Amino acid sequence: MMIIVPIILEQIIEETRHWPPEKVGELVGRLTEDLHASDPETETSWKTEIERRIEEIQTGKVQGIPVEEVFEKAKRILGR
Repeated sequence: MMIIVPIILEQIIEETRHWPPEKVGELVGRLTEDLHASDPETETSWKTEIERRIEEIQTGKVQGIPVEEVFEKAKRILGR
């Protein structure tokens, strides 16, 4: 017999705070897939854009910003 224990949103948030940023991003992406469903042309355009940006980072044309820096800037903007 399996007992199912409901998990509340705050528990999910607290648990994901310990996850690597890429796993959090994957979770968010998977949860929002249906919200952002679009036509094939838009999907193709996004895929092209994503590939271009990845190439720019990999070739050193642009440099990524550490997630910690992004969050700190967001906190400053939001006044938190």
